[in-house]
Amino acid sequence: MTYDYKKLNIIIGWMIFAIATLVYVLTLEPTTSWWDAGEYISTAYKLEVGHPPGAPFFQLLGRFFSLFAFGNTALVAYMINLMSALSSSFTILFLFWSITMLAKKLVGGEMTNNKANAIFASAIVGALAFTFTDSFWFSAVEGEVYAMSSLFTAVVFWAILKWEEVADTAYANRWLILIAYLMGLSIGVHLLNLLAIPAITYVVYFKKMKKTDIKGFVLVGLLSLIILSFIMYIIIPMTVKMAGSFELFFVNTIGLPFNSGSFVFFALVVAIIGWSWRYTYKKRHQIAHIAIISLTFIIIGYSSFFMLVIRANANPPINENDPKDAISMLSYLLREQYGTWPLGYGQYYNADITEWEDGSPIYIRDDKKGEYIMTDKNTRSKPKYNPELSSVFPRMWSSREQSHIDVYKSYKTSKGKAVRIMGQDGQEKVVYKPTFNDNLRFFFQYQLGHMYFRYFMWNFVGRQSDVESQPNIREGNWISGIKAIDAIRLGNQDELPMASRNPARNTFYFLPLILGLIGVIYHFNKSIKDFWVVFLLFAMTGIAIIVYLNFTPYQPRERDYAYAGSYYAFAIWIGLGVFGLIEWLSKKVNMRMATAGVFAVSIIAVPGLLASQGWDDHDRSGKTAARDFAFNYLNSCEPNAILFVNGDNDTFPLWYAQEVENVRTDIRVVNYMLSSGPWYVHQLQRKIYDSEKVPLSIEPEKYNKGVNTYVPIYPRVEGTFELNQIIDFIKNDDQSTKIGQGDKKINYMPTRKVKLTLDSAYLVESGVVPRDKAHLIPKEMSWSVGGSALYKNDLMVLDFIATNNWERPVYFANPNSIKKVLGLDEYMHLEGYVYRLLPYKAEGLVRGMGGVNPEKSFDLLVNRASYGNLEREDVTIDRESYRESGIVKNNLMRVADGFIANGNNEKAIIALDTYQKYFPHTKVHYDMYMLAFGDNYFRAGAIEKGQEINQIIFDYYLSELNYINSLSPKFKELLSQDQQSALGVLQRIAQTSKRYKQIEFGNMVDSTFKEQVNFY
Repeated sequence: MTYDYKKLNIIIGWMIFAIATLVYVLTLEPTTSWWDAGEYISTAYKLEVGHPPGAPFFQLLGRFFSLFAFGNTALVAYMINLMSALSSSFTILFLFWSITMLAKKLVGGEMTNNKANAIFASAIVGALAFTFTDSFWFSAVEGEVYAMSSLFTAVVFWAILKWEEVADTAYANRWLILIAYLMGLSIGVHLLNLLAIPAITYVVYFKKMKKTDIKGFVLVGLLSLIILSFIMYIIIPMTVKMAGSFELFFVNTIGLPFNSGSFVFFALVVAIIGWSWRYTYKKRHQIAHIAIISLTFIIIGYSSFFMLVIRANANPPINENDPKDAISMLSYLLREQYGTWPLGYGQYYNADITEWEDGSPIYIRDDKKGEYIMTDKNTRSKPKYNPELSSVFPRMWSSREQSHIDVYKSYKTSKGKAVRIMGQDGQEKVVYKPTFNDNLRFFFQYQLGHMYFRYFMWNFVGRQSDVESQPNIREGNWISGIKAIDAIRLGNQDELPMASRNPARNTFYFLPLILGLIGVIYHFNKSIKDFWVVFLLFAMTGIAIIVYLNFTPYQPRERDYAYAGSYYAFAIWIGLGVFGLIEWLSKKVNMRMATAGVFAVSIIAVPGLLASQGWDDHDRSGKTAARDFAFNYLNSCEPNAILFVNGDNDTFPLWYAQEVENVRTDIRVVNYMLSSGPWYVHQLQRKIYDSEKVPLSIEPEKYNKGVNTYVPIYPRVEGTFELNQIIDFIKNDDQSTKIGQGDKKINYMPTRKVKLTLDSAYLVESGVVPRDKAHLIPKEMSWSVGGSALYKNDLMVLDFIATNNWERPVYFANPNSIKKVLGLDEYMHLEGYVYRLLPYKAEGLVRGMGGVNPEKSFDLLVNRASYGNLEREDVTIDRESYRESGIVKNNLMRVADGFIANGNNEKAIIALDTYQKYFPHTKVHYDMYMLAFGDNYFRAGAIEKGQEINQIIFDYYLSELNYINSLSPKFKELLSQDQQSALGVLQRIAQTSKRYKQIEFGNMVDSTFKEQVNFY
C-alpha cells in the first residue's frame, strides 16, 4: 500500500506536537519563576506596561490564557506558563514540517514509502532533539517571551518554505504577506524573529532567479540587511519619532489637544499607504504592490503597541516609562534607560571624553498647561571620545565597572600603544590603547567562545553545571562526559569533588553535535542553496546577536535563552543528518532496514539521551520558590509599610504576588534602581491599591526628566545639618542655592553630613518604638553621604526619609545596597526577610548589614515562611533558588546568634534546624559559609549537631582537595586560591572541634590538614 504522504506528514507532525506538549506540561512551573517572568505574568494579567521595549502581543495573548484560570488567581501564572508550553510545542510542530519539506527536496524521483519513511524518521529525530535541548526547554516551562519568539521564527521559516513549494502559482504571494504580518506581530513579542529576514530573502532569490551568480548573491545579502534595518530603524522607531514631531507641532504650535498630532500623522500614513496600494495595483507594478501590502501588514502587526499607549494613559500600577504619548513612547522603544554601546566604531575602555555634544531636547507632557514643556535642552549631554583611543569594531569598550576592565586586561598580550591624554586632575598622563589583535582576541575567545559557543555546546555536547562563571575550569563550561576529552580542557575528571554534583550536569558524549555536523556536511553537498538558507538562520540568530549586542563581561545571568533560533537551525541539520545516514547505509542494505536501523539508534542516542539527562534540571512541576520567597518578603513587613528593593529577583516576584495573587497590597514595593526614572518617582506619589502614596516633599515637577537628574555634592558648609533642611535647600528655586554647570544652573547638596533629630515622646506614643525600648532612642541619627553626587533615586530616598517622619514602617531588602546615600546600617533591624529602619540601634550588629530582632525573625522564618518545596526529593533546586537559599541561611544564622547571646539556646537550635530541614546538604552544598552553623550548634549545646555539620563540611572540602591534588600542575595552579581556602576551612574545623572537646575528630582533621599541606 502506498502512503498518503501529505496526510501522514500532518498526522505525525501532530503526534510530535502532542509529545512535546506532554513533556512541557509535565515539567511546567506551576507559578511564577525568577527574573522577568513575574513582571510578564503581572503585566499580561492586567494589561499593564512592562519594561522597554515592551511585549504587547505577548501580553494580549497572556491575558487571554489567564481567563482560563476562571478567577482563581493562584492559577493565573500556570495558565500563562502553559501559553509558553504550547508556543514551544507548536514550535516543534513547525520544525517537524520544515525538516520534512527540506528533506523532501533532497529526494529524487517519485515519492515512495521508503523515501517517506526516511523523511519522517529524520524529522522526528530532529524535532524531538530540539524539544529536549537545554535552552529551549528552559524557556518552554515559564511565562517568558522567548518561547513565543521561537514560535514566530519557526512559523515564518515554515511559511517561506511553503511559499517556495507554490511560488509559481497564482496566489503564492499571500504566503509572503502572511510572513510580513507575522513579522509585525512578532515585534510585539521580541525582535529576535526579525533575524530570520536574510534567510527568507535568499529563499525568494534562489526560487525566482533561474540563474544565480556571486554578484546577485551579494546584492541579495545587502538587500536583506536593508530590509532588516528598515524595519528595526525606520518602521519601529522612526514612525513614532515622526509622530512625536507632528505631536509637538500640532499641540505646542497650533494649540490642538494632546494626541491630535499623532492622530494626523497616522491618518497621513494610512492615506499614503492606501494611495500607494492603489497606484501600484493600477500600474501593475507587482513587486512594488506586494512590497506595499507587506509593509501594510507589518504595520498592522506592529500596531499592537497602541495597547501600551492606551494602558499607560490609564495609569496602571505597573507602568514602566509611562509611554502615554508619541514623545515618551520613542524613549520607551529606544530603551534609553539601558544606555548605548558602540558597534561599528567607538571607544576602548580607557578612552577619555574629549568633548560633549548636544542631545535632543527633553519634552514632557504638562496636563495643566495643555502642551509639552521642555525640561532640559540636553546640551553637552552626549560624550565624544578621544579618536586616538577608539577603533573600528570595538569589543573592549566598557568602563562602567572595574571588573569589566580587569577582564579586558586579562585578554591583552602586550602593553599596547601609548597615548597621551589629559587626566581629570588636569595633569597629562599616558594610557595604553589595546591592540586590535587583543580586541579580536576578546571577541573570539570571550564574546563568541564564552557567550555563544559555550552555550551551543551546552545544548549539543553537555553542560558542567548551572553556576554562572567567567572562563574557568570549575563552573558553567560545556562538558561531554568522555573523560579523556574533557580532561584536556578541564583537568582530571576521575576525582570530581562534591561541588560538581549539580543537577544541571548533563553529558551527551558529542552525539547530538556529531549528528548535526553530519547533517551540515550532507546538506552542503546535496543542496548548497538550502544549506545557505539554514546557515543564515543559524548565524543570524546566534553569532549576529553577539556582534550586535557587544556583551560586556559579568552579565547578571546566563544569556543562552536568546540563541534558541540558532539551535533551532542546528536541529534541522540533526534531522538531515539522520537522512544522510539513511542514504549512506541504504547503499549497503535495503532502504527499509537502513531507515529502521538509523532511526532506532539516533532516536535513543540523541532525543532519548537529551531527555534522560535533562529531565531533572528542567522539571519545575513541584517548585514554588519564587512565589513563596516573594510572600516571605511581603509578610515580613508591618501593615502600610514601604519596602525598598533593588534587583529583578526581589522585585518582579513581589509584583506578581501583589498584582496577581493580591497578597499584601497595603505594602508599597519601591525599586531603588527604577527610582532613577522620573516616571517611577511620579508613580510613587499616587495611591495604588491599599497603599497610600509615598510621602515626598519635593514637588513632582522637580523629579521630571532632565530635572535633578544629577545633584553634585559640594561641601561648602561646616557642621551636620538636618535632612529636611538639606532637602529644602535642594528644592529651593532661589538662584543662590544653585551652581553653574555649562550654560545652566543646577541644584547641589552643600554638605555630606546629615542628621535626623528624634522626638522620643512622639516615637513612643505613635508606637514606632516599644516603651521598653524608649531608653535606647538617641537624640539624633547622623551619617555621611558618600559619592560625588546624588542621582534621582538617591534624592528620592533622602526626600522620603525627611518627609515620612516615621509615619510608615520602612524596610530594605538589603541595606548594604543603599549605604552610600543612607548610611544607617546600625539602625537596621533584621525582621524575617527584610531589614526595618528604626530609631534605635539594633542588637547583634554586623557591619553594613545592621542587627537582628531574633523573636520576630524567628516567628517569620520558622513559623510562617514557605520555601518553595525545595526540600522535596522530586524538586530540583535551580540556580536562582540556590542563591536565594543563602539569604535564608544568613538570616537564620543571625537569629540563632541573637538567641544564643540572650541565653535562649532552644530557639537557637530550632532556627538552625529549620535551615537544614528546608535546605538539606544533599541539595545545597554546605561550604565554608556553614561553619558559623556548626559554631552556633556547639555554642547552643547541641554538640552532636555541630559535629555533624563539621563532618559534612570536612567531607566537602576533603573532596575539593583530593580533586585539586589529582590535577596536573597547569590546572592545579588555576585553583591555588580554592586550595588555600579549603586548607583554611580544615584548620577552622579542627580548632572548633577541639574547642568543644571533639578531640578525636579534631586530631583527625589536623592530621588530614598536614597531609594536604604536604601535597600543596
